[in-house]
Amino acid sequence: MRSKLNNIRLLIYSHDSFGLGHLRRCRTIAHALVDEYKGLSVLIMTGSPIIGRFDFKARVDFIRIPGVIKLHNGEYTSLGLHIDLADTMELRESIILNTSKVFKPDIFLVDKEPGGLKGEVISTLEHFKDTQTRCILGLRDIMDSPELLKKEWQEKNAMPLLENYYDELWVYGPQEMGDPLKGLDVKEQVKDKTLYTGYLPRQLPEQIDIESIYIPEKPYILVTPGGGGDGIEMIDWVLRAYEACPDLMPALFVIGPFMPANERNIFLQRAEKLPHVEAMTFSNHLEHLMVSASAVIAMGGYNTFCEILSFDKAALILPRSQPRQEQTIRARNAAQLGLLSMLDLNSERDVSLMVQSIKNLHQQDKPSARPVSKLLHGLEFVADRFGEIVDSEVAQRR
Repeated sequence: MRSKLNNIRLLIYSHDSFGLGHLRRCRTIAHALVDEYKGLSVLIMTGSPIIGRFDFKARVDFIRIPGVIKLHNGEYTSLGLHIDLADTMELRESIILNTSKVFKPDIFLVDKEPGGLKGEVISTLEHFKDTQTRCILGLRDIMDSPELLKKEWQEKNAMPLLENYYDELWVYGPQEMGDPLKGLDVKEQVKDKTLYTGYLPRQLPEQIDIESIYIPEKPYILVTPGGGGDGIEMIDWVLRAYEACPDLMPALFVIGPFMPANERNIFLQRAEKLPHVEAMTFSNHLEHLMVSASAVIAMGGYNTFCEILSFDKAALILPRSQPRQEQTIRARNAAQLGLLSMLDLNSERDVSLMVQSIKNLHQQDKPSARPVSKLLHGLEFVADRFGEIVDSEVAQRR
């Protein structure tokens, strides 16, 4: 633990309208930093409706801003309040801005969205422009295909925010996996402040009563689509393989809390009929389930990928390609490096192909057999850079 920094504050913004990825990434960073700096307090602002289900370490707290949800047509609507979206967004922006003014963070870390959801963070970035707060944008290793990201960021007028309001950009991955801003018209000043951290490694949470976690006694494959909101095709394909082949290694399906209720219940009923399959909706101890698993089948979101690397598990990835191609690009790049195997969800989803792919996991190399330079140095880098920035700021105030 690094004790020299006192009364330091980090404010993290994660829009998290849907899914678990942004929240889990922010939580991982927050926990790693309070472990390193005992004088640090971290506040996370998020719209995630299930943030209360997660445990947080001392000196990490959260503010749950009014939730919104993305519809199939790409538009948003209020999640819990029966009010217009415009009113919800005004509430969110006000809470974010006023929290920022009162909390007065040394560093403001924004996850993925340069301007926040529908630009709700821009007023806060403008406020910090005339303060000593340093603003950092954290980006995934892969954002989207270049053509889609270019169109999206042009519509959001994101590039001027990177140029004028952010002091640094942290890419949470190694440069070998690619440039998340490839194909965009990026000025040299943005390239100069872009730093590659390596992936954010995961560890088993401490002070957890292992006896309270259900872990199958027999060897098993963990099957997880993450939040589950877009995992229907994946779960169905894998489950059909288990229905067709009784001699596959037993599987534990964690279907995800955002799986539509009708499909979730159907999957649970189908799984109940299979002696070599167990299924549950959600676990906030997914790390323990993965560590104990013999292999993993997943969709390949950022956090799941980090866990697969951290716990060194042979993995079969079934990435989504809509609405973003992020997972597909990540899985393809990782497969080329020999870190995992993948199947295309847009294919015919042949049962025999899935059966054989599951069987192949027994002989598949683990990620550690294909070393990549500084693959899992992300949290070490973030902690070091965080300390350098705060040290510099403290020195300037003296």
